Amino acid sequence: MQTWQKLLIIAALATIIVVAGTITYFQYFAKRRLIISTTTSLYDTGLLDEIEKNYEATHNVDINIISAGTGIAIQHAQNGDADVILVHSPSMEKTFLEQGYGVNRKIIAYNFFTIVGPDADPAGLSGKNATEAFKSIVAYGESLTDQSGQTKVWVSRGDNSGTHSKEQSLWKAAGYNYTLISAEPWYASVGSGMGDTLNVANQKSAYTLSDIGTFLKFSKDGTISLVALLTEEKSLLNVYSVMAVNQTVPANQTLHSQINYNDAMDFIQYLVSDETQQFIEDYGKADYGQSLFYGTVQPLKDNAPQSIVSWIQSAAFFDGSECPPQYRNDYPELYT
Repeated sequence: MQTWQKLLIIAALATIIVVAGTITYFQYFAKRRLIISTTTSLYDTGLLDEIEKNYEATHNVDINIISAGTGIAIQHAQNGDADVILVHSPSMEKTFLEQGYGVNRKIIAYNFFTIVGPDADPAGLSGKNATEAFKSIVAYGESLTDQSGQTKVWVSRGDNSGTHSKEQSLWKAAGYNYTLISAEPWYASVGSGMGDTLNVANQKSAYTLSDIGTFLKFSKDGTISLVALLTEEKSLLNVYSVMAVNQTVPANQTLHSQINYNDAMDFIQYLVSDETQQFIEDYGKADYGQSLFYGTVQPLKDNAPQSIVSWIQSAAFFDGSECPPQYRNDYPELYT
């Protein structure tokens, strides 16, 4: 073999070694991607931005957040376009589990919905419970029907979100048919997120249902002048849960091989850790004078304070559990 041939072989081998080494380097050091599909009421407060920043600082993971109403957030997961969902509609979450799309559900936080409206409170909601308040809204709306019909008294998200689902349940609890109510001339449906809904209600001096976190942020920022009229009663409890997306859906054998299940479970364990639960509870205190969210992991472990725990169990447990055993996928430590 001539010298030039030997040199060519050596050069080729060196190139192969360099390329292989480069591939190994990037495989080892490149960040993995974790896609979180979540509700706007969590995202709009800025909490997830801070959680993302803290998590990425200590993990070799690049978090991508998709923010939408709970219904759309769940649809993303069903399509295999997300690894984790963070939502607040127990009825939708139950279906998501039962159909095999999600596993390892953990309740991570709670706060309260609030009914907000103009400071003048023309419908007279202040001091009433939710059922009485919705009846007053109907009475006020009906009193305006002889006018142009353009006056809007109630503004709904109307987007199949967790907040929209809660609103529908409140109308039902007050004795009304939601389909009929939503067709009334004084009822407006935005079909968008919480921020847009608050802005429309503010522009129309109307009432709406909001999660307390987004309302406080918009109020503090001076974006809206609405005031909170009903807060912190059992019927207004707002419970947030996290679930990993299942790689295989048993019902139809759909395989989502792209799901980053391992990092999804690591993220869930991060959320339920003592440090992150405390961070969630502290978030917003300095700016708003109160917590925007309260951690649930320790109260559920301690079964205390009993009033809040019993409310959470009533609103968001399935078959006596935050995640029945058949939907727990090899992570028993989450439930001990």
